[in-house]
Amino acid sequence: MQDSATATKPTSQTRVTGPLAGFRIVEFAGIGPGPFASMLLADMGAEVITLVRAGQTPTGASARGRTLVTVDLKNKDSLAGVLALLDKADALIEGYRPGVMERLGLGPDNVMVRNPKLVYARMTGWGQSGPLAQAAGHDINYISITGALAAIGPKDRPVPPLNLVGDFGGGSLYLVTGLLAALLEAGRSGKGQVVDAAMCDGAASLITMFFDMAGARRWTEQRESNMLDGGAHFYGVYECADGQFVSIGSIEPQFYALLRQIAGLDDTAFDAQWDAKQWPALKQKLTALFKTKTRDEWCQLMEGTDICFAPVLTMSEATKHPHMVAREVFIQHEGKTQPAPAPRFSRTPSAARPPVQAELAGVVRAWGG
Repeated sequence: MQDSATATKPTSQTRVTGPLAGFRIVEFAGIGPGPFASMLLADMGAEVITLVRAGQTPTGASARGRTLVTVDLKNKDSLAGVLALLDKADALIEGYRPGVMERLGLGPDNVMVRNPKLVYARMTGWGQSGPLAQAAGHDINYISITGALAAIGPKDRPVPPLNLVGDFGGGSLYLVTGLLAALLEAGRSGKGQVVDAAMCDGAASLITMFFDMAGARRWTEQRESNMLDGGAHFYGVYECADGQFVSIGSIEPQFYALLRQIAGLDDTAFDAQWDAKQWPALKQKLTALFKTKTRDEWCQLMEGTDICFAPVLTMSEATKHPHMVAREVFIQHEGKTQPAPAPRFSRTPSAARPPVQAELAGVVRAWGG
């Protein structure tokens, strides 16, 4: 049996492979975390039928691997076709505000009585209940109320970490985890269930370790004063002579010792690695040091060592880095550069497939409806 070291590399192809091949999922087209979750499932081989409104044409990675079907959910014939699809589906993904699917006649009470094994996955920002459930919001708002945003950025103000923490980390990945767990359980019990995936819930879950650290009095709520938020001199980003940046994460003593050795840090002040009171001064020393060489020069000295070092690359630079090239982390898909499917599987490899257009009636017939 192959191990992870020989796992098949993900590719851009049309052949349907992946560990989810044979599973049928109906996605009600939306934006952000729902489509990304559906892309992950499609990459892993699931047959994902994405229902779109007239004039709504998903493109790029958000449409990868899907069958796109235009429907009018207010039309009785279209609604009947959608219900016929859901009768044969393993899972449903929707990202509307709470109550919208119910008003369309497609809520859990309506569709799960017809298909008791259906996993009904709901993606929202605030969740299906609570005082904010009906309010509009975006990633930045969902991570604001969890404590995550307040912990990220320089001392003077929080900085949004793109929309990675709320939309995709706290949203898409928890939706996929919940949906797959519910599918496994349904395979044993013969019963589906509703998965309430809220971005605020997921973002809060993601910062579990930092709540633990705060509870153990190893984390303060002042930004840039902790080991992992830029406060420590041995874990951070430094500007180089050419204006580019590098990152170091020399936490463990042996990695810190190697940093000192290769960087020539024989100043005894650096002996005080864990004295937080010394971190600002030591950070200033490292700031001055890293500005003495270009990013490429630091890479020649440190990259590939146990310092825990990497250059800070732009997206266009990342696609050319030797490690990323060797692992084929980025692929050409429909003429565009995109991240390859992840994770990797040794026996049932994932694949990025192009979207296809189809008619609702044809898909219903293909599914035996």
